[in-house]
Amino acid sequence: MHNMAYKTFHYKLCLYGVCFLSGAFISKLADDKITVDVLRNAQQMIGLKFTDAQLDSATANVAEFRSSYQRIREQPLSNDVAPALQFNPIPVGFEFEQKREKFEVERRKGIKLPANREDLAFYSVPQLAELVRTRQISSEELTRFYLDRLKQHGPTLQCVTSLTEELALEQARRADQEIKAGKYRGMLHGIPYGVKDLLATKRYKTTWGSVPYKDQQIDLDATVVERLEHAGAVLVAKLTLGELAMGDVWYGGKTRSPWDLNKGSSGSSAGSAAAVAAGLLPFAIGTETLGSIVSPSTACGTTGLRPTFGRVSRHGAMALSWSMDKIGPIARSAEDCAIVFNAIHGPDGKDLTIVDAPFNYNKNIDVRKLRVGYLQKDFERDYPFKENDKATLEALRKEGIELVPIELPNLPARDLTMTISVEGAAAFDELTRSGRDSMMVQQHKNAWPNIFRAGRFVTAVEYLQAQRVRSLIIQQMHEKLKGIDVYLSPSYAGSNLVMTNLSGHPCVVLPNGFQKNGMPTTITFMGKLYGEAKVLALAKLYQDLTNFDEQHPPMALSSSK
Repeated sequence: MHNMAYKTFHYKLCLYGVCFLSGAFISKLADDKITVDVLRNAQQMIGLKFTDAQLDSATANVAEFRSSYQRIREQPLSNDVAPALQFNPIPVGFEFEQKREKFEVERRKGIKLPANREDLAFYSVPQLAELVRTRQISSEELTRFYLDRLKQHGPTLQCVTSLTEELALEQARRADQEIKAGKYRGMLHGIPYGVKDLLATKRYKTTWGSVPYKDQQIDLDATVVERLEHAGAVLVAKLTLGELAMGDVWYGGKTRSPWDLNKGSSGSSAGSAAAVAAGLLPFAIGTETLGSIVSPSTACGTTGLRPTFGRVSRHGAMALSWSMDKIGPIARSAEDCAIVFNAIHGPDGKDLTIVDAPFNYNKNIDVRKLRVGYLQKDFERDYPFKENDKATLEALRKEGIELVPIELPNLPARDLTMTISVEGAAAFDELTRSGRDSMMVQQHKNAWPNIFRAGRFVTAVEYLQAQRVRSLIIQQMHEKLKGIDVYLSPSYAGSNLVMTNLSGHPCVVLPNGFQKNGMPTTITFMGKLYGEAKVLALAKLYQDLTNFDEQHPPMALSSSK
């Protein structure tokens, strides 16, 4: 959920020496008396200066608070217990569509099995769906095909935590029986996929990519997993993520980009992007808190959809930041993402942040009538992918898309990323206090163990003040986007990635070229809140005009069999 670029924003709190606190030391502090000297030192961290008399008056209250902390800590709180506060990204005056239209993707007619079966590795979901629907290939055959590829290339890419082979074959055989009986469920019926291993599955470990949890069993299926099963999809693998959803380093190694095995696949949806890019799966599920779909999609050249906050239930998913975590598909194309998103979005009665907004993706969307903006000043900056992004803008203009310059709010978005530090520290409170954070692979100052410790020194008042500024971002984003359906942004240049993860806006990140070293580049298409249908439609138009989504990495991908 959390991109490694996050570390570049942080951590001034380390200057105060909090880096060296351990769980045992935190516990010992509770035995120390609260004095004026203690409070005088503590206030330096929050940039305030009270008189000694004022501090003296506060000592009894602070001591009482600390006693309350201790009693609260005695109450067991598992990661799945959310705070009694819910983030709402909807600004004043915002309205989403009320009319519900039929989801529609054009069926691929005349699709035939390729002479070389290995070509199936890079078929789109509609292409595979037509082969399965017409019974040119069984779901079981297709499932074994992808299982073989995962077994062959998964260790090289270090992108798999668990193969779910027994379950996969059961689901595939069931799909074949249903399709034979005329009970076809739709384009995902019989199609293999993988999930980022922070989504719970009953029969297999859910490791969160981290040493302290590498043998963890959670006796439930996440809502996303349940919904894909209902759609007839076949779960074949649980895929790597950087430990506790940051980066590409997990307890088993470092997940690699199939474009260059000397480079990591970024994070934290590292395995999901790497597996799809390498043709080990048609699609996978990822998550994003601050770049964890955008970043690995860039490193691996995949197409990813980060939905609006509150679109896809997080029930059964590891919580890192209750107000920022989002679940979405990583696939070959925008159209594939639309098909998967259609199956997983909507309320489940378990994640109470979910809004029941329609998803009206179909062929009736007239893309050329969309009002499209672009962050002109950001595209004019000097940054590594500038020429590829410029070519993307020109390709759309040649198709008659008028690009209107827009700007984002001028607010301190990066300073608000403390939200993740605080909410993450709460989500992994027990890990910190127990000292088990020392088991994690990454132990440098920008790694989770220290970030969680530092997060404890952000006061509740400052956290809430940050959320009030976040309210300004939400409202000002609404004002800036009036009259705009979709806008384009560089994937990294400027503040868009941070700003929109805080505001909850959806995006599609898609490949748009290559660097000189052969690594892919991406550009980001942004939607309005709950506007996934329009942003996906524009992204599909661009992908119809270009072939970047059809490029495959040069690593040895053919089967050894």
